[in-house]
Amino acid sequence: MTTLTRRGFLAATAAFAALPLVPARARAAADTFSLTATTRVIEVNGRAATVMGLLDAQGRPGLRLDPGQRFRTDLTNALDIDTIVHWHGQIPPNAQDGVPNTNPMLKPGQSRSFDFAARPGTFWMHSHIPEQEIGLLAAPLIVRRPEEVAEDRQEVVMLLHDFAFATPQEVLETVTGGTAMDHDAMDHSAAPMPGMQGMGDMMSMPGMAEMHASMEGGMSMDLNDYEFDAYLANDRTLVDPEVVRVEKGGRVRLRVIDGAAMTAFWIDTGAATARLVAVDGNPVVPLPGTRFAISPGQRLDIEIDLSGDGTAVPILALREGTRERTGLILAPKGAAVPKLADLSENPHPAVSGDMTQEIVLRAVTPLAARPATAQPMVMLMGSMLPYQWTIDGRSWENRRPVEAKSGERVEMMFHNMSMMAHPMHLHGHTFQVIEVNGTRFAGAVRDTVSVPPMGSVTVALDAGEAAPWMLHCHHMGHLATGMMTEFLVRA
Repeated sequence: MTTLTRRGFLAATAAFAALPLVPARARAAADTFSLTATTRVIEVNGRAATVMGLLDAQGRPGLRLDPGQRFRTDLTNALDIDTIVHWHGQIPPNAQDGVPNTNPMLKPGQSRSFDFAARPGTFWMHSHIPEQEIGLLAAPLIVRRPEEVAEDRQEVVMLLHDFAFATPQEVLETVTGGTAMDHDAMDHSAAPMPGMQGMGDMMSMPGMAEMHASMEGGMSMDLNDYEFDAYLANDRTLVDPEVVRVEKGGRVRLRVIDGAAMTAFWIDTGAATARLVAVDGNPVVPLPGTRFAISPGQRLDIEIDLSGDGTAVPILALREGTRERTGLILAPKGAAVPKLADLSENPHPAVSGDMTQEIVLRAVTPLAARPATAQPMVMLMGSMLPYQWTIDGRSWENRRPVEAKSGERVEMMFHNMSMMAHPMHLHGHTFQVIEVNGTRFAGAVRDTVSVPPMGSVTVALDAGEAAPWMLHCHHMGHLATGMMTEFLVRA
């Protein structure tokens, strides 16, 4: 079994800057990638920890594809347990999607080949077994566009995780037992975030004031299910953060991936001029700001203009509702690297329930205008005690799929009847956000959208390959207890 030391991993990180499945086969090295699901050792606040990982042939995390390259990859399981890997945000044939219910598990020592056209953008790969994703079996999947190669800017990837020294099984047992957190002790503020310049007064929009009032009227959101031991950015905490060398006065494209199992963050660029240019791999009309919301499973591409004075720029990920934070530092040559505490002075506001960012995002390439012929409603239900989360009140075993015909325009409403936000992810498709809490607009194209507590989000999509596609909450505790179903596309 391949084991990569922490220092070796960090060096590798710096360098990283209906078809049937077929047995792994030899191909020319120039057009074939390889990945290994394995264990590795990292250091968290001075303590060694063995976690899982997805490493390429050079021992680096994940894959980076150039424009036009296919996802032609051989995956080997070097773990001592069965696994399966999902290519989050990509649209492979259903038989290569990497989910347990429709694809066979990869047994220890077994290899399997994947071959499909890669969508450009910021994506990631992860096990579709909740315990394994909690155990950090995940990595970036970056597919560059031609214009990104031509642009004069540096690319930086920041993969976020929540980390526990307890085993993933113990984490889930604690969460599902309802003993993970004292939710009454938390700051449940749903106030809009500062730093989102140019957004206007969103509280004047239909539905927003009513939602805010409901949160102020005695009901409090549940924000976090578990007190993890650390929050990681590229496997490191702020005790020993990654320092990325950048050019003074240059421009950076920061690709942020929320690979955390149960945690939403604000991405804070501090004093640096920044703008959000893509979400979930899909370009958006640039949105200036200094703080940007991200929920589990989502990705953000943020352009950052560095000042000409050579000052180091911390890029922080602020855990919602608490003082905890992680991040990395962009530092020109010779810059003083600041020492940063892993706790802010004050708790960070909630990401959950704050839909300000989502409502103002606009896709560069929206869906073509078409009338919807299917308008299903998906009810998101559950509670902290007992800890049980469902879709339409049904467990996975008793699921009732959401159905559509291939090629059909679908407008799917997620109606959240719980006091916790749910990052809903649909496999095999992208969708456009078209309504939040009764406010209709032509929003961003995504594959994962956060549905606010006691609120609703409607998305539009064109049903793709005739097959069963997973539809689920990307919070691992919610997924593990039943918040998943299928989007069943019929021919």
